[in-house]
Amino acid sequence: MKSLNGIQFADMVQMGAHHLYQNADYVDALNVFPVPDGDTGTNMNLSMTSGAKETEAHAQEHIGKTAGALSKGLLMGARGNSGVILSQLFRGFGKSIANEPELSAVKFAEALQHGVETAYKAVMKPVEGTILTVAKDAAAKGMEVSKTETDVITLFEAVVMEAKASLERTPDLLPVLKEVGVVDSGGQGLVYVYEGFLASLKGEQLPEKHAHNTMDDLVSAEHHKNIAGFMDTSDIEFGYCTEFMVKFEEGKKEFNEAAFRTDLSGYGDSLLVISDDEVAKIHIHSEEPGKVLTYGQEYGSLISMKIENMRQQHIDIVGEDFRKGEPKKTATHPYAVVTVAMGEGVAELLRSIGASYVIEGGQTMNPSTEDIVNAVKSIGAERVLILPNNKNIIMAAEQAAELLDIEAAVVPTKDVPQGMAALLAFNANATVDENLKTMANASKQVKSGSVTFAVRDTTIDGVTITKDDFMGISEGKIVISDASLERVTEELAKKLIDEDSEIVTILFGEDVNESDAEKLGGFIETLNSEVEVEIHNGKQPLYPYIISVE
Repeated sequence: MKSLNGIQFADMVQMGAHHLYQNADYVDALNVFPVPDGDTGTNMNLSMTSGAKETEAHAQEHIGKTAGALSKGLLMGARGNSGVILSQLFRGFGKSIANEPELSAVKFAEALQHGVETAYKAVMKPVEGTILTVAKDAAAKGMEVSKTETDVITLFEAVVMEAKASLERTPDLLPVLKEVGVVDSGGQGLVYVYEGFLASLKGEQLPEKHAHNTMDDLVSAEHHKNIAGFMDTSDIEFGYCTEFMVKFEEGKKEFNEAAFRTDLSGYGDSLLVISDDEVAKIHIHSEEPGKVLTYGQEYGSLISMKIENMRQQHIDIVGEDFRKGEPKKTATHPYAVVTVAMGEGVAELLRSIGASYVIEGGQTMNPSTEDIVNAVKSIGAERVLILPNNKNIIMAAEQAAELLDIEAAVVPTKDVPQGMAALLAFNANATVDENLKTMANASKQVKSGSVTFAVRDTTIDGVTITKDDFMGISEGKIVISDASLERVTEELAKKLIDEDSEIVTILFGEDVNESDAEKLGGFIETLNSEVEVEIHNGKQPLYPYIISVE
């Protein structure tokens, strides 16, 4: 094959996205850095799926225009750091060939290289041994081979071979990978995409893990049946369209479809459960998606998760009508602060101290670039500050800020305690730049701790971690792991509290009793009798406790 056109490239994208989808759970299982929370495959899968849908809808012979569609879809669907980096790889790829009707082997190699350069520029502190390294090494091999090779398939075979070799080298570049004994999860995800590309070029079929087509068709039909038509946003009783899959595991609760369906029916409506011997696919409209996911985990590992805010989707439909000729929406907030949080109580607390809009999301439920853009647009603000409250959302937030046509900036908060401190420092009379500086500085004055659970056995920073044990995380570093929630939380508190501590805020999660949270507050007072302890029901999933120390 001496050249590649847009229709052929569109088929490559579909094959790459499908291959990644089939293996998203494995990519999740590799995710150990910086915390073994298992969401890289989910984020990359959702990102690539968005890109594939846009590509399929706008595919044409002109490869530059087809690549532009992929770039747009990935950009708006990007979730998590790996998803954003993936979007940047193909953003650079697409820009470099925007005017090309077809690609030679040389042009293909140059486009891959340009994508790598764009991705590296998008990351403030690139870390080698990640998806970036795999992409860089693969592109470099493509550039080398293109000097003598004119066949597109032969060139890309070399690219894929080098991507796999680079992936195997990632543990030598990132010590935590070697310590745990895995390759980089984001790099593995990119290899799956590239393998799909190559299979399409060669006219080959890749092995299927499970036959999901029937499940997806039924879920799609059920979803559209229940949200079709116009209504008041307030009429939507269960606001989150929640889809996910459970991969059954030995040692977990035995799956019974009828009992599973009955139990889940208490969490919402529009429920659909389809299963085979290895996996169950679930669709439900719920007001508490975190509890739904937690219930699913009783049977195995969660894969291919998607949570959409249907109230926001309805607002977006109304927005379409405005653009079709109705009066344009005017700004309702001259200055807004948009933040991210998971848990109804946490969201309410953030609103009470100044947040204009709280996007539901966080660990394993990362909002996409498009989610953030739509949230800002729904407010109609003239200026906005965005608080991601999770380091895995910062890049998506920064990407959203670039796409907005109003003055916007991102305060790079890495957790809820930092977000709370930043909000309290907000000054409605200050400029965006002044607030950015003040709020960022305020966020650095708090110490943050959290308790969550491990999704795999591993050892990180000298701490031995057993699957399903609780982990105490202080300032982003795992400091203790144990089967006892009380022990982990108390040991974490000892790491956070010192003689200079003045205010401690405890946010307890949806699976914690208030009496246990008050007991923790009493323990903290024994560490420093001068501290003021505040306790709030955050109702957050996945994290029994989030602790802020000032």
